[in-house]
Amino acid sequence: MDSVPHVVVVDDHGDIRELVGRYLGEHGYRVSTADSAAALRRLLQKAAPALIVLDVMMPGEDGLSVCRHLRATSNVPIILLTAVTDETDRIIGLEMGADDYITKPFNPRELLARIKAVLRRANSLPPRLEIRSKMLRFDRWRLDVGRRELIDEEGVSIPLSTAEFRLLSVLLERPGLVLTREQLLDLTVGRVAEVFDRSIDNQVSRLRKKIELDPRNPMLIKTHWGGGYSFSADVEPG
Repeated sequence: MDSVPHVVVVDDHGDIRELVGRYLGEHGYRVSTADSAAALRRLLQKAAPALIVLDVMMPGEDGLSVCRHLRATSNVPIILLTAVTDETDRIIGLEMGADDYITKPFNPRELLARIKAVLRRANSLPPRLEIRSKMLRFDRWRLDVGRRELIDEEGVSIPLSTAEFRLLSVLLERPGLVLTREQLLDLTVGRVAEVFDRSIDNQVSRLRKKIELDPRNPMLIKTHWGGGYSFSADVEPG
């Protein structure tokens, strides 16, 4: 039984819980359901699931709040269920650390495919450092995690775009590890890289211009030809 992935489905609509639970069960998953954030928390006291399917719009505590709490306490993969028009919720959810999302109404077959993809990524990606500090120090910089700002030795703040912040955070969580472009895409935007996708290269280039003394001869973000990128500096709570 331990080898069977345990998926928790959180939604206040009983018909959705029943449909998804039955479908995933038929495809080899062990499924638990919860109708609220409170019910999920009670369940998590007894079990450590492989993945959580989490509805955003729920009465009481909503899914985004639950996602924020889970990310502060665990690395369990999360797939959000969102309304088709709630683009802001999807963006916020991904920024909070959700691994993927699917819009309602959805086909259970698509949800199953996304669950498989997220679990495959979670099992193949290198582990991350558990960093709880709101300020991280590396080289001559400090990163204010809450404000998403770089602060130099003179105390001057440099704002980061969402993409730059997420990329830098991923690198700081895995110093010294070589991450492929595909892994960096998975970790920053939650999707598998397409052939010839070079968006990560562009993001690395922009980030280097902000943190490297000489972007043309980078010392912090190293390029591994045919492999990807790694972060070479020590990372400490700041």
